[in-house]
Amino acid sequence: MSHNSLKILFLTTLMSGMLITISSNSWLSAWMGLEINLLSFIPLMSNNNNIFTTEAALKYFLIQALASSTLLFIIISKSLIESMFTVINSSFTSIMISTPLLMKSGAAPLHWWFPSVMEGLSWNNCFILMTIQKIAPLMLISYTINFNVFSTLIILMSIMIGAIGGYNQTSIRKILTYSSINHMGWMLTAMLMGENMWILYFMIYSLLTFTVISIILPFQISFVNHTYLINNENKIMKFLLFSSLLSLGGLPPFLGFLPKWMIIQFMVNNWSMMIISIMVVFSLITLYYYLRISYSAFIILNSEPSWSFKNNENKKTMLISLTFTSISMLGLIISTAFINIF
Repeated sequence: MSHNSLKILFLTTLMSGMLITISSNSWLSAWMGLEINLLSFIPLMSNNNNIFTTEAALKYFLIQALASSTLLFIIISKSLIESMFTVINSSFTSIMISTPLLMKSGAAPLHWWFPSVMEGLSWNNCFILMTIQKIAPLMLISYTINFNVFSTLIILMSIMIGAIGGYNQTSIRKILTYSSINHMGWMLTAMLMGENMWILYFMIYSLLTFTVISIILPFQISFVNHTYLINNENKIMKFLLFSSLLSLGGLPPFLGFLPKWMIIQFMVNNWSMMIISIMVVFSLITLYYYLRISYSAFIILNSEPSWSFKNNENKKTMLISLTFTSISMLGLIISTAFINIF
């Protein structure tokens, strides 16, 4: 009971820290919200029974503390030298402020801590790290980001490293980590379109990540080979898992393709053909390693049980997975039909 009440307390302070950052009207209060958010997540990560969790919590704390102290130093220096109202106007200052925030959110090339921290966490904490913990830094980045050489390099490096890094991975956590880095590049591009676009992208990404983790969590899958022989007597869960993964990769019939489609259209209209071509090519690589896993699990390494076993699957898990996967599969079709009708 005590453990659950502490978890609720830290989750509440974690969310409140995020909300303080989002709603703040000064950089100092935004920094304070980031610190509350960080110090609430560290106890949630820690687990005395697992040495990998303790190591991941220590790594995460050191990296986040470095980024936070750098951000605070830049804020104080800027306020001492000149008025803080020049932050948005100055290109150099926006780069300085964006750099520690990009490190906090795990964008390339400041991503080196992200895969090793993810590898030591439970699936619930992995979801928090990939989604909730990115909201506050991304919101602050959206205030300062401009279409310049720096932002273009960060976008392209995030997409390239996210695609290539996950290519030979066997750990599901690391595959989702590099997929998250790839999506960071797309989200930063969406920020150039406007606030509503990146928020829409982030919501769809969070929904798809939640769907994948809600299917993985009951079976405690950690590696690719665990998915091959999962529940062969009931192939629905296997189908739901790989449908969600392909949607996360951005396969056109699924919901995951919708925000990418909108970004591609925007970039083409703004004559950024070279950048969007590179982004699409490297996103196809991420889609390839999802397809490779799906192909192997469904066709090559599929087996039928000789005896008829009773299916003891949790009905609640099945219902949640089926609901969110249905949204993922039919979301794009419903959205386009709604736009065409109305």
